[in-house]
Parts: sequence; C-alpha cells; structure tokens
Amino acid sequence: MHVFVTGATGFVGSAIVQELLQHGHQVTGLARSEENTGILKKAGASVYRGNLNDLPGLIAGVAQADAVIHTAFNHDFTQFKANCEADSRVIQALGTALAASRRPLVITSGIGLLNYGRVVTEADVPPGAEKVPRAASEEAAHTAAAQGTNSYIVRLPPTVHDKGDHGFIPIVIGLAKDKGVSAYIGEGANRWPAVHRLDAAELYRLIIEKQPAQQVFHAVGEEGIPFKDIANAIGLELSVPVEGKDNAAADAHFGWFRYFASIDCPASSEQTRTSLGWKPVGPGLLKDIHTAGYF
Repeated sequence: MHVFVTGATGFVGSAIVQELLQHGHQVTGLARSEENTGILKKAGASVYRGNLNDLPGLIAGVAQADAVIHTAFNHDFTQFKANCEADSRVIQALGTALAASRRPLVITSGIGLLNYGRVVTEADVPPGAEKVPRAASEEAAHTAAAQGTNSYIVRLPPTVHDKGDHGFIPIVIGLAKDKGVSAYIGEGANRWPAVHRLDAAELYRLIIEKQPAQQVFHAVGEEGIPFKDIANAIGLELSVPVEGKDNAAADAHFGWFRYFASIDCPASSEQTRTSLGWKPVGPGLLKDIHTAGYF
C-alpha cells in the first residue's frame, strides 16, 4: 500500500513512517524543507515537497496514494484557534480528494478534548469547536465521512512518550527545573492517559490495513496516571521537592500550562483493542520518565 503521511518527520509521524516501511508499505512524506527532505530520504521514504497551507498542492500530492495519514499540526498555542481552523480546512481538502475512491483518511485528535473527569471511551464525543477549538478536526472528519470519505480518527493522549519526546512531559520537567520544585495541582489526583510512541504508530498502521467499521480509536496504553505520580517521578530525577499547588500558587508555577496540568481525562482503549487486535507493549510512562533520556 502507498501511504501519504503529513507530519512525517515529527515525533509521532516519524515513528509511523518507520512502522509502515517495516511492514512493506511504500511511504511518501510531506516535506516543507530541505532538512525534512533529507530525513525522509534517509529513512527510506519518498518525498513530496509542499506545505499544509497549499491545499491544491496537498490534494495533488495524495492523488496516487492508497491511504493518507494526517499527523501534522501547528502546536503554537499563541494562535491555537487559528491553527485548529487551519487543520479543519486541511482535513476537509483531504476528505474531498479521497471521497470518491473510498481510500482511507486517518486524522489525529486528542483525548484531552474529553476532559470529563471519568473514563471516556471511543464513543464519547467532545464539545463543539465553538467551545473547544481542537474539536474542529474531528468535526471535519465526520463531515468528510458524511460526504463519502473513508475517514478515521485517532485520539492521542496528553503524553505520547519515548526518547526524543518534545511534548507535555518535557514542559513539566522544564517548569520543575525553573521553579526548583516539581508540582501538581490540588491533590494531584487528575489522571493523564499515556501511550508509547511505537505503540501509537502501530495503531495507525493497523487502521489503514484493516479499515474496520469503527471510526474513532484511542491510542491509549495506560488508562490514567495520577499527575502526582508524574510529578513524583520528575522530582526524584531532579532531586527537587514535590508539592501540591492551589489557586494563585498553581497559576504562578504552571502559567499558561495550568489547564493541561489539571486535565482529568482517563480513557479506555478497549474498543480499539478489540476492533484491531492492537496490543500495546511499550514501557509505561513512569518507566520512560526514568529511562528514556528525558533528563
């Protein structure tokens, strides 16, 4: 199968590229720079030069693909709403390009949208994009499906971990270094689901290979890790105290990241595992914090 991948040199996307190549698929990665072109060629993938702002060019790039996996997203939180709207337009364009052929389109969303304080499942629906901008990606995928696109949604947890992670765990570590304390909010009982990067990559591959009836999938290896446990692991590695913070103290410590540090979104992946036969085997988050080079 010839698979077109956006975000192909990113933390998750690069693992997907390797997973696909190792299982005999042909991969074309979207690259906007010479540096990314070199990375993809070295990995053994073909390259399509372009960017997500050029929708006609993107549509032309997927013309010969048998499947498309979309992982690219601009994580600049200073213009988050605009980035979410842009992602929606990309998904709509890809959906239009693939609709008549029934070739699969797999897009990426986040379990953090389902911040309901209970274990959520693949059947749960996030609030609308007018309330939670990131939900625009899922809305676009559902619209594409209604128009005939064979579309799938993968919800990633707040932390996809492994060596080279540059997501939320490094941010929490950086705050602990800067403040001299590893902190959590309140009792630290809010839970983050997690998945190892290689397990997540396998999930994307299984979706395009099996193309099941199920549309929404949870890339969850661990259902929910108390944030206090994450703070304790970081405090141990940095040899700094671990403290709970409330109100103004939490604002002072976490700043713009406070919302994410307070998310309580434990998630089940039972339906995902049953539908695809997916069995995550990578090390857990707390082990990776100690052994995957985060420090």
